Amino acid sequence: MKYFLFLLCLFVSDTWAKSLTVGSKKFTESVILGEVLKLGLEDQGHKVNHTKELGGTAILWNVLTAGDIDLYPEYTGTIEEEILRIKTKDLNHMRELLAQKGIGMTESLGFNNTYAVGMKKKLAEELGIKTISDLAKHLDLKIGWGDEFRQRQDGWPGLQKTYGLTHTNVRGMDHDVAYRALNQGDIDVIDLYETDAEISYYDFHTLEDNRSHFPKYEAVILYRLDQADAVLPLLKNLEGKVSNEKMTDMNRAAKIDKKNPTAIASDFLKSELGKNISFETSSRSDRILKASLEHLKLVGVSLFFAILVAIPLGIIAMKYSYLGNAILIIVSAIQTIPALALLVMMIKPLSLMGFSGIGDTPAFIALFLYSLLPIVRNTHSGLKQIPMGLQETATVLGLSFWNRLFKIELPLAMPSILAGIKTALVLNIGFATLGALVGAGGYGAPILTGIRLDDYGMILEGALPATILALFAQQFFDLVEKYLVSPGLRL
Repeated sequence: MKYFLFLLCLFVSDTWAKSLTVGSKKFTESVILGEVLKLGLEDQGHKVNHTKELGGTAILWNVLTAGDIDLYPEYTGTIEEEILRIKTKDLNHMRELLAQKGIGMTESLGFNNTYAVGMKKKLAEELGIKTISDLAKHLDLKIGWGDEFRQRQDGWPGLQKTYGLTHTNVRGMDHDVAYRALNQGDIDVIDLYETDAEISYYDFHTLEDNRSHFPKYEAVILYRLDQADAVLPLLKNLEGKVSNEKMTDMNRAAKIDKKNPTAIASDFLKSELGKNISFETSSRSDRILKASLEHLKLVGVSLFFAILVAIPLGIIAMKYSYLGNAILIIVSAIQTIPALALLVMMIKPLSLMGFSGIGDTPAFIALFLYSLLPIVRNTHSGLKQIPMGLQETATVLGLSFWNRLFKIELPLAMPSILAGIKTALVLNIGFATLGALVGAGGYGAPILTGIRLDDYGMILEGALPATILALFAQQFFDLVEKYLVSPGLRL
């Protein structure tokens, strides 16, 4: 099995060529800072990849320590609360603790993007809510926390303890979606980042943190110490160069004015470091073509290997009843694992095996695993439905095991097997969009970007081709069935 996984990963992995890799989280500010790092390092002569929108802190930290990325923007409050999980004396103490893990940390970039709690100004005035403490008087409020904030100790769990909040109408949602839900009145309270452009754009009211719950979130860059010589010349120049106002302006340019984050980063490097950096932009048709090729690669290769494994497993499950239940239980259990959890869980094992925990490899393995159940189950059920009389006749005629399998049983079970493969294919086309959370690209990348920027055109750039591909896949298998299944069995 180990060597099989090695071949699978090798077949699709594009991570062997070593270059500097910048990571960023799935919110606009992190993407902009990631582009600043990418352009700045390229200007110094390095080959640089920017793996954008890599989920939350857990993913970024894990892939940084595993060596899959070399640097990414982070915040001191997050480092203390979520990464180190201990109170530090000062930044130097924090830096010493990170160094023990092989990670370096810059001085502050110049801005503090702390958490805050916000409401629509009109509602806050009507209810007389000015501080976070005032929320305790209004337990009927509908609260929508960002998914990460809802789980973090410096987020909702800590906020409940500090302020004695006992609200029950609380839901988790994407941070960018929460802004739109608040503006539309679907929820009443959300978490904010202080440099978010939407606060002023929507004229939201930021509640006073009157018990000083939130720590400082000074923006810094975390980097691998073994890459210090390559990255420090740029990082030293960036320290103290980004004020809260400057970062808010850059966020506004991206989210409100819909300006390309690469262009924003280029303008920043020109104004702050005096660097004139050119960059290329791609057209929508080029982006769709690139995403289509990435998506087809993920879906096609994972399904190919799933067919090679799942059909034999289905045959074994049918032929050997004592193994059948175990096989079906295992593949069913795999199907119940949330996709994001599976992607995160694979980061460390893959790095120990010498593979990258981000990019094609984890997405491919996840899709491969999710493809097993429908193919195994349909192969098993297709063989099981073959009339006993036909099987006995084949035995009486003296046909060998392999002759019975390939000339009688599999042809009779073919409609069911093809239905399982078709189900796996359609499911994979949808599941593959989640691969963008670990940098695998495909149609998920424009969907995530569109959600982040509130750009429906960008969302459709990923969602519409994915839908068309799924419909095409169904039609394709209808044609395949005409050639592989006899007319009598189709009827």
